[in-house]
Amino acid sequence: MTGFARSDGSLSGTRWAWELRSVNGKGLDIRLRLPPGHDGVEPRARELFAARLSRGNLQATLTVDADSTAQRIKINESVLDEVVRAMERIGGRLQVQPPTLDGILSIRGVVEVADAEPDEAARAAFDDAVLTGLDAALSGLIAMRAREGTALGNVLTLRIDEIERLVREAEESPARAPETIRERLAEQIALLLDAAPALDPDRLHQEAVLLAAKADIREEIDRLNAHIAAARTLLADGGPVGRRLDFLAQEFNREVNTLCAKSNDRALTATGLAMKAVVDQLREQIQNLE
Repeated sequence: MTGFARSDGSLSGTRWAWELRSVNGKGLDIRLRLPPGHDGVEPRARELFAARLSRGNLQATLTVDADSTAQRIKINESVLDEVVRAMERIGGRLQVQPPTLDGILSIRGVVEVADAEPDEAARAAFDDAVLTGLDAALSGLIAMRAREGTALGNVLTLRIDEIERLVREAEESPARAPETIRERLAEQIALLLDAAPALDPDRLHQEAVLLAAKADIREEIDRLNAHIAAARTLLADGGPVGRRLDFLAQEFNREVNTLCAKSNDRALTATGLAMKAVVDQLREQIQNLE
């Protein structure tokens, strides 16, 4: 499911911000981007994601900006020594003005600005604050995904209503009426007897009964109705039901395929094909659910 959330805060002069972006995915795929020096929050962050999410491709980015008062200036002694030796060599060959201090310090690499290293207690406090912010961002993301899930649930309900209508249409098809089946079989047997009078009529009737039993779609209709009831229950219960609905959609597809294969009537086949199209739409929408 798609969603976006952000949270930020600061502690001891250091600001941080989380940005979470979620898109559809069959499983849970977390891509975590952390600034250098903050890898320690990764294990706990992943535990938090796993505890609160079950599906989706999530990108989580942490940015940290230290206040200037939390930075320190460091002289790179090795670079400075190289600069001084180079100036001494040049001064012995050329008549030039001696270098000034600000000129030396302006040489790239001599002065380095680095973040002040916090002590262990300060680092732990900062990590806790960052993870609390992550939890808040996750709450916002989950709320956004829930709103999308409600809208998708309404769409899925419409698809299930349409499947139920088509199942009822298949169940009430005139082609399934006993008298219709009897007439069709009688016509087929008569044609066979006219073509080959030596065939045993009793054996033909037995084979016709077997074929009629194999062509019956009662079991498929009963299972489709059971799947419809199960899907409605899952949608009513709410929560992360995407995987279970995905499994049900596969079962819908299997039963509809069997119904179409058994059908020996054009109108019934058309109903089955229409049902298959709705099931495909249902499966596509379910991929967007957690």
